[in-house]
Amino acid sequence: MIARIGRALRVFGATTLLALNTLIHAGPLLLIALIKALLRLPSVRQICDRWLMAIVASWIDVNSWMIDTLTSMQLQVHGLPDELPDGNFLMLCNHQSWVDIPVLQKVFNHKVPLLRFFLKSQLFWVPILGLAWWALDYPFMKRYSREQIQRRPELAGRDIEATRKACRKYRDIPVVIGNFLEGTRFTPEKHAAQNSPYRHLLKPRAGGTAFVLDAMGDSLDYLLDVTLVYTHGRGELADLFADKIPEVRVNVRLLSIPPEFKGRNYQTDETFKRDFQLWINAFWAEKDQLIEQMLET
Repeated sequence: MIARIGRALRVFGATTLLALNTLIHAGPLLLIALIKALLRLPSVRQICDRWLMAIVASWIDVNSWMIDTLTSMQLQVHGLPDELPDGNFLMLCNHQSWVDIPVLQKVFNHKVPLLRFFLKSQLFWVPILGLAWWALDYPFMKRYSREQIQRRPELAGRDIEATRKACRKYRDIPVVIGNFLEGTRFTPEKHAAQNSPYRHLLKPRAGGTAFVLDAMGDSLDYLLDVTLVYTHGRGELADLFADKIPEVRVNVRLLSIPPEFKGRNYQTDETFKRDFQLWINAFWAEKDQLIEQMLET
């Protein structure tokens, strides 16, 4: 009983600190974003971008301090060089939990440019964070179901064009484009429903990655292959601050992006579509084997 009360107090305290940290950083971030939007001079935008990145790095530093101070979680990182080369990166990662994002931010903060994910359009309406993501040029995507496209065929290409539009923003600024290839968090129920051929992964979705390589392939320099493993079971943010996640293992590989996959049209080029899907499936099978090794070690 006492332990349960202690966990509840720990989660409440951590949630309060996280909210305060977000509020403190969001104010100046939104102010600078407004200046950037109103004053469109390239020199002003560059200065604003540097300030915005500094504010986000500070926000992540405080969140990482909270993880170190308020939890006993051990973060084991393998394969990450002491210094990564300059350039733009495409990060491909498996998706286990909402804890994945603070873990990735903690591992890569100050090592690579700001990590940006493609977000569902509904997340724009998340209080404070939605505006912050908008200010930081996170791309918001509106996915259309097969039924919606059948009723309105003109919707078919809108998500692709939205990807291209978002990626065009990143041609002139350092960036890491993050993509959870499975498109959703892993659960045993989803794994069974998909009849996934992989033991520890859901089926990968190749289309989103192919669209990014089409839109900004020439601007991407490296591929960051990141594998996340929760050795004692997955949990969400409340479980993290309740100290129920004892260890997370992270494996990092710095790879080159196959040049034959850059600037190709996934929708119209059937040869490219087949070859890219074969590559993604082989890449995913290798990651599945790596997870097995990380769990056994």
